[in-house]
Amino acid sequence: MGPTGDLSACPFPRPSPTTYHAYMTSDQPPRPRRPRYKGTHPRRYAEKYKELAPEQHAAELEKVAARGHTPAGTHRPIMVAEILEVLAPWPGEVALDATLGYGGHTRELLPRLLPGGRLFGVDVDPLELPRTEARLRALGFDDEVLQVRRMNFAGLPRLKAESGGFDVVLADLGVSSMQIDNPARGFTWKAEGPLDLRLNPQRGRPAAELLASLDEVSLAELLVENSDEPHAAAIAREVHGREVRTTRDLAERIRSALRAEGLEEEENKKALQRTFQALRIAVNDEFTVLDQFLSLLPGCLNPGGRVAILTFHSGEDRRVKKAFLRGLRDGLYTQVAPDPIRASSEERHSNPRSTSAKLRWARRSPG
Repeated sequence: MGPTGDLSACPFPRPSPTTYHAYMTSDQPPRPRRPRYKGTHPRRYAEKYKELAPEQHAAELEKVAARGHTPAGTHRPIMVAEILEVLAPWPGEVALDATLGYGGHTRELLPRLLPGGRLFGVDVDPLELPRTEARLRALGFDDEVLQVRRMNFAGLPRLKAESGGFDVVLADLGVSSMQIDNPARGFTWKAEGPLDLRLNPQRGRPAAELLASLDEVSLAELLVENSDEPHAAAIAREVHGREVRTTRDLAERIRSALRAEGLEEEENKKALQRTFQALRIAVNDEFTVLDQFLSLLPGCLNPGGRVAILTFHSGEDRRVKKAFLRGLRDGLYTQVAPDPIRASSEERHSNPRSTSAKLRWARRSPG
């Protein structure tokens, strides 16, 4: 438009009526609009389009992390400095990241293995593993230095045969943030989603089916065994016999069970976390898988090899502690952690998901 408001003076050509009509009646689908949300910060997972595209919005991720949150679709590796100190990776060594996840620990280990070393990264999640491999490949880690496998701990003997044994082994037993934060995976009580909780959604049965198959006594025993839940009896009584198909269904039943207890909201949240944790452990048979890993581990470590394991609740930590002490007694390990290592106060403040983490380590005997 010209300075006088005359459209004919506009320096840009106007589309002809024919062109305008063709555009408006085109069969081309309209460009999808990004999710809209109220307020200054998106709350729902699908609305966090910047966090879900970290390559295009790195500055946004830094802002989210500075607020003490984990950006959606990502995972912040826990106790990186402490893990590197106890594992002490050297150039030319062979490493195993037995729980590759988002790849944060592997990203720190790989440069310390070069030149001459390599790392095997394994995980059971068929949805996140290809994304993690793509991120690591984009950083320049090719097949010569990084081998990625979708498998669980049962395949360790095959990996040992392929690698010749491991000098460094890491296992982070926590669920990755990108799994927890995505409501479609059904890991969190904070958002509506299917009550699934499977690390590999292509195998096994979801948590909703497991709940439907348990009687009241069995459910209460499961909650105690897998998460030391002090309100197990009340929760089992409220949940049993009810239709529970979604995360919100289960959360409402748990809150209803605890209402009569007169608990503070913080304790209600802890009960929700413990119940979801207990069901996740059962759905994925995590204790059995961990016991198998701990039994296979000494035979996969090279003489003098180091292992570090991050646990996030007492059931896991007890198993790791007992296995390491048994290995020390039997001469399989020459050293084990005298006490668990905890995240620093600074890390707990910046990344609250590190608060419950415990790190234990062991060193394989030389012969």
